[in-house]
Amino acid sequence: MNKTDKKASSSRRPPWRVRLTKLAATGVALALLPSGVASADGGGPGAGPSPEQRPPASALAWLAFPGGVFSVDSETRTVRYRACDADTGRVPDPEMRVHGRVASGEVTVDGTTYAYDVPLVGRTRGIVEVTRPGAEPDGLVGEVVTEPQPPTDPATGRRLLPLTGQLQQVVDASTANPAGVAVRDLSGRYGDQQIAVNGAFRPKAASVIKLWILVELLRRVDCGQVSLEDGVLVTPSQVVNGTGELQHETFPQVVTLHRLAEYMIKYSDNTAANVLIDYFGGFAPVNDLIDSMNQRETILARKMLDTEAAMRGEENYTSPDDVVALLGAVWDAQILTPATRDLMIGFMAEQTLNTKIPAALPPGVPVAHKTGDLPDASHDVGYYLIPGSQVAVAFLTSGPMAGGDETVRRLARTVYDYLVEPRPGTTEE
Repeated sequence: MNKTDKKASSSRRPPWRVRLTKLAATGVALALLPSGVASADGGGPGAGPSPEQRPPASALAWLAFPGGVFSVDSETRTVRYRACDADTGRVPDPEMRVHGRVASGEVTVDGTTYAYDVPLVGRTRGIVEVTRPGAEPDGLVGEVVTEPQPPTDPATGRRLLPLTGQLQQVVDASTANPAGVAVRDLSGRYGDQQIAVNGAFRPKAASVIKLWILVELLRRVDCGQVSLEDGVLVTPSQVVNGTGELQHETFPQVVTLHRLAEYMIKYSDNTAANVLIDYFGGFAPVNDLIDSMNQRETILARKMLDTEAAMRGEENYTSPDDVVALLGAVWDAQILTPATRDLMIGFMAEQTLNTKIPAALPPGVPVAHKTGDLPDASHDVGYYLIPGSQVAVAFLTSGPMAGGDETVRRLARTVYDYLVEPRPGTTEE
């Protein structure tokens, strides 16, 4: 998987740029950047908002298109195409051109060429032109995703910012349980604003890592590579204790992928998670998913309840920012289709371990969530499904579990109160 040798001088327009221009001219809606972003590279007067109003560029960005993603790391000059038809792995592009707020380049892997113009600003549009041997170029246009995604309306988004200070107070008071929290508006009520306190905080992931296992499975369903009605032979050697229901059944038996997925979330079933890891052939496919979304704080490095691996230092980790990035991409149908997205959120809404987020909220508040528990970690993440005020949340803690549980509940209630209670001096349209 080597990058192509490119001999055109920098003073000459690269061939891939010509192809992308032709592609746009023949009907592909390139629309790479909104006018305000384009003006950063010399647009005329009145072309867009002033620089301080523009969302910041990121070193990491990935393009979401139907059936796959194309990710760019402009710091390391690497890219990755991962879709239903291929996965290039992480490929170096030392000649990547980063001009202003757009990364452009071309790589060839196994005979297929990927020419790209990917803005480094979330919620803009980019394009990847895929040219397979003997075939016409295929233009893949989609929305760019960064972490965090910028708000759709910064002015409206400012109404969520005071919540940051309230969450900071809870985190500061949790001296025995270091904590991190991220919240993203999904309803538009707050302009799709995201806030965080210690968003890069990186505790052990515990069972929160099961969300990535589920997304990788559902991605394969979307690609038509598997069916949830397919059966998997589960053997006695794969059964582990801890949370879950499968451990109480008799094995060997064939279990459908649907039941494995449902139990892994609904009951946080450890056996189901480990069977799916084996079904994937190991950790690599889940970590490939994580890498394709440029999530640098998250890793799957051991199975559930593998204490020997944990003692060797092999551990699963994540962060509030990475969790909310995943939840946001799922909600926006950028990594799954609407059908599998709804299935995933449905599994989360059936969660049976309800001592944290649901326990902190008034009875009947609709939530869909996933817990994570270890002796030295306590988490709860997911969606508040309050009509007109939907948000994605991630509450992660380390330290003694009991104290972490209480910190999560306080954070969860703080977010809820902010969403539903009128605040003095504020007016919402």
